[in-house]
Amino acid sequence: MINTMLQPLINLGTPRRFYQFCAFVQPWCFALGLLALAYGLIAGLFIAPADYLQGEGFRIIYVQVPCAMLSMLLYVVLAIASAIYLIWRIKIADWVAYCVAPIGALLTFCALVTGAIWGKPMWGTWWIWDARLTSELILLFLYIGYIGLYSAITNPKSAAKISAIFALIGLIDIPIIHYSVYWWNTLHQGATISRFAKPAIASSMLWPLIGMIVGMGLYISAIMCLKLRTQILSREANKRWVQLLIAKKG
Repeated sequence: MINTMLQPLINLGTPRRFYQFCAFVQPWCFALGLLALAYGLIAGLFIAPADYLQGEGFRIIYVQVPCAMLSMLLYVVLAIASAIYLIWRIKIADWVAYCVAPIGALLTFCALVTGAIWGKPMWGTWWIWDARLTSELILLFLYIGYIGLYSAITNPKSAAKISAIFALIGLIDIPIIHYSVYWWNTLHQGATISRFAKPAIASSMLWPLIGMIVGMGLYISAIMCLKLRTQILSREANKRWVQLLIAKKG
């Protein structure tokens, strides 16, 4: 019974099926992501009222917050994919982790840069060794470390295994980032949009922010699908189904 239920997921783990899945999902993620981003940007920049304390400067949250949240989410995806590879040796999982890492690193970098731009007028400084800022910086180093480690090891199987172990060890930084505002005295505020019963932000500001988070997440999913399709074709280049696909497309 369990095997029957899991069979579609097992089949999806094959390169050919996963390539087809990515090809189907990609345009939907791209289109829906652009729509959500358009709503979030227009509503956030032109419709939402200015913050009563931060003025117009608060609008950078519509870029900084999605980048920060997705940087953590993507590392969780990287770690889960790494665990799946270590346990079941599903090569697609390794390729997912490999493709996630550069995107996650870019988002983390953007979160830090936009956070610094936000912090200068609000806190009076570009950078402070705040617990959340420091743990987010460590996340960037973890992404870079994963990418560097994977690239430095010439044997593909050893690179995948050692990098996966490194990714799982680095997962400890995610709860530190999330709970840092509660464990230490930081300049960052606590939960805002995750308090669904009573969010600490006006709905006119909240919904554009959610639109930006969802839109950016979908758009990144589309980019991931594109990267994975390219990765699959590259690594399965000698397989007959890939050669037939290339021949069919001319």
